[in-house]
Amino acid sequence: MTHPKKATQLGLGAVILLGLNGILGSGIFLLPGKMYKLSGNFSLVLILLAALATLTIALCFADMASRVSGNGAAWLYTYHAFGRFPGFIIGFLAWIQGIITIAAEIAALLNTLQFFMPSLKQTLPYNLLGTVLIIVLAVINLAGDKLSGLADNISSVAKLLVLGAFILIGIWVMKGSNFVQTSHYNFGNYSQAFNIIFYMFAGFSFLPIAASDMANAKRNLPIAMIVVTVLVAVIYGAAQLVVIGLLGPNIINGTTPVAAAFATVLGQSGQLVILLGMLVSILGVAISVSFSTPFVASSLANEEQLLPAIIGKKTKNGTPWMSILLTTLASIALLFSGDYLFLTSCVVIIAIIQYLATALATIKSQRDTDARDDGWQLPLGPVIPILAIAFSIYILAGAPLKTWAFGGISIVIGLVLYVVDQQIFRKGEQHAPR
Repeated sequence: MTHPKKATQLGLGAVILLGLNGILGSGIFLLPGKMYKLSGNFSLVLILLAALATLTIALCFADMASRVSGNGAAWLYTYHAFGRFPGFIIGFLAWIQGIITIAAEIAALLNTLQFFMPSLKQTLPYNLLGTVLIIVLAVINLAGDKLSGLADNISSVAKLLVLGAFILIGIWVMKGSNFVQTSHYNFGNYSQAFNIIFYMFAGFSFLPIAASDMANAKRNLPIAMIVVTVLVAVIYGAAQLVVIGLLGPNIINGTTPVAAAFATVLGQSGQLVILLGMLVSILGVAISVSFSTPFVASSLANEEQLLPAIIGKKTKNGTPWMSILLTTLASIALLFSGDYLFLTSCVVIIAIIQYLATALATIKSQRDTDARDDGWQLPLGPVIPILAIAFSIYILAGAPLKTWAFGGISIVIGLVLYVVDQQIFRKGEQHAPR
């Protein structure tokens, strides 16, 4: 499955920035207090463990990306390894994951804006502004790759500068006494904290979705995924270290711990800098995910006819306008119905199902392919995919019941769409001229 090369394909540097922007979002700014409340200083170790888990999964994605060309990521890999129906289910869940992520990031953005606009604590202004923001994201994507790429690069650089300044300044003034803790934590708390931390890495899986927009994707995509995962782990670990070092147990007070931590160093101006950085960071993730998500639906429709053809409709410049429209409407509906923490937990459980499928597809593809001279090959045979499967099962086991229910409902909806569409598609095949 090949695609014609575009004049505006993304190079390795742009792909790395796209990956960083897709991962570094609301979590690093809003969740350190929740992580500390559940696991204390051990949250630093859990960040490293979550990074290790993510890296094993990212390596599976990288291996499959070097084997399979085309837009789609997890669903496309599952389709090639296991067939039409499993591929559809994973693709549909990938689309749902993107929709939830957009809603979650916009919810985080609105919660942050409440510092400047207290009226957003009321339902009507909250929903109205959220709707406008999601529509703006759709307009940016409808404008094509150039505008989306420019917005992505600007937000990536801005958030890295803000986080870099916070870490470099804060690390010199944090206090060792803030790392002394008397609270005790149990395994259940550690498990909850791990799941929360894992959400902060979940955006990496959207990187391969628009693979055909990347120059030399079989080479650059695996490199980018590894580099991005390592860089994000370093940034998350350093940021959590500085927040604890500046606030200590007070980290659990308030909803914006990073801003509160910087306020102890630079006062009100420091808090304002972080809040503005938060807005740019969160908006950047929303832009990145809103760019990638419609490609899931359009590739399901266009490349393997797993969704009605109308969902794959594109503009003259290749922008999937119908899937952008449907993604926008669904994101608005979820924004109205879910809170930030619930949405993040739903992202995790739906993402994990895709990770399991990709790891299994990697094992199967390794067995089906004796050797390859091109692309990138995963070392150690099935060892890394097996580790990815183990991590995924552990995370699934600790997921709340209500997120399991959401995942189950999503799968049922997908099943209904698949059955209805395949009946129409088969009927069309039967009556088509031979």
